[in-house]
Amino acid sequence: MTNTNWLPDLTQYPGPKYLALVRALREAIRMGVLPPDSQLPTVRELAWQIKVTPGTVSRAYQLATQEGLLAATVGRGTFVAMSTPRFGPTQSFYAERDPASLTGRIDMRSPRMPDVGQGAAFNAALATMNGTISSSWLDYPSQRDEERLREGIVGWLQGRVLGPLSSDDIALSYGGQNAINLVLQCCLRGDRPMVLIEDLAYAGFRHAARLSRAEPLAIEVDEEGMRPDALEAACRKHSPQVLCVTTEAQNPTTVRMPEHRRIEIAQIAKTYEIQIIEDDCYSIAQSNLPSLRALAPDRTWYIASFSKSISAALRLGYVVCPNGMGQAGRLTAQHSFFGLARPVSDLCTALLDSGVAQELRLAVQAGFSDRLEGVVNVLGAYDLAWQQGLPFVWLRLPSGWRASVFARMAETEGVLLRSADEFALIHGRAPNAVRLALPGNHSRGQIEDACRRLARLLESPPSELSV
Repeated sequence: MTNTNWLPDLTQYPGPKYLALVRALREAIRMGVLPPDSQLPTVRELAWQIKVTPGTVSRAYQLATQEGLLAATVGRGTFVAMSTPRFGPTQSFYAERDPASLTGRIDMRSPRMPDVGQGAAFNAALATMNGTISSSWLDYPSQRDEERLREGIVGWLQGRVLGPLSSDDIALSYGGQNAINLVLQCCLRGDRPMVLIEDLAYAGFRHAARLSRAEPLAIEVDEEGMRPDALEAACRKHSPQVLCVTTEAQNPTTVRMPEHRRIEIAQIAKTYEIQIIEDDCYSIAQSNLPSLRALAPDRTWYIASFSKSISAALRLGYVVCPNGMGQAGRLTAQHSFFGLARPVSDLCTALLDSGVAQELRLAVQAGFSDRLEGVVNVLGAYDLAWQQGLPFVWLRLPSGWRASVFARMAETEGVLLRSADEFALIHGRAPNAVRLALPGNHSRGQIEDACRRLARLLESPPSELSV
């Protein structure tokens, strides 16, 4: 069944034309104007008929397909989906670590925590809790129950420049990704709000935005982080509601944003009334630079977690909310998941109160630093970006290589890594670069051997290989 005569009126939908077209599609399908299996006009045909660019139609079709509204078939065209749209995400963004599938290979896709005695420390902390468990574990967790843990987080953050801070500013979450979702729940409003992210960014930002029915828009980054001119242009054009940005350790490029750039970003956010999510999950131990939370305390939600510093299994994340917004953050958490489970919150409180958490953080950083030194020693002659204390490096490939090809060739050499396109939005900028994360479950010698295999590949790009 075809409906090539369907001509939507985009003037009734405010905002960017591609989003207006998605809304028109959604409405036409809901009203039965476009029944299941209806064939839509081709991209060029519809673009010509409604006087927009083919790119606008292509982007709208792509978004509607991701929602499950449309189905595209190579050689046949684009159709209204026959079945009910699939709910929820369709693929994981977490790298599975099935030991059987990794036999003989080294996984450098995501950082793996080195074993510095966390298990023994957790056992000891749980032993101190023995006999202290009371009937309070029978009821839902409350803000009062979390007070000591929030006070411990304030002490944990003493190495950061965050501005005035108390336990009243803290909201707790199940890890950093959950913290992003929590903040978006607090801040977003309306139909398909716009969320700005770095054009090379942690995939969790875009996944969280889409779960909140928001549209992620990529802003270009350079050697100092997000570009203020690109940010301001997007603010003028799209009226975004939230900006997601990393200042201390940009993932994947390792860039640390200088103070003057942070000041510019904060000022633009104030001018255009944007809320900021400042991601510091790859937090280094100390920083003497002011965070965006310090520069714009009325609108910055600073998030971090224990996942990269102690153990990803604990699933402890936290949000330093804007001034006066701590209660709103905690209530949003309460409405979402009632609060942290008492075993998690009590264990983390014990680790912080005893000082063991800080000892583990220092030991983990030392383990990562040793492995990082091995990577830099082997690959430092290439275009390698890294930062002391980070568990990943950014390798820009020499002429002759494409990132996707290099990743496939690396896998044949037994090394798994991430190419730049895994950090970019669809059709976004993807330079010829790869990210290498430090696998703490491998020794420095094993990591150096893997890097030597990569170095041999770098010296022989496909254009120079014999046919």
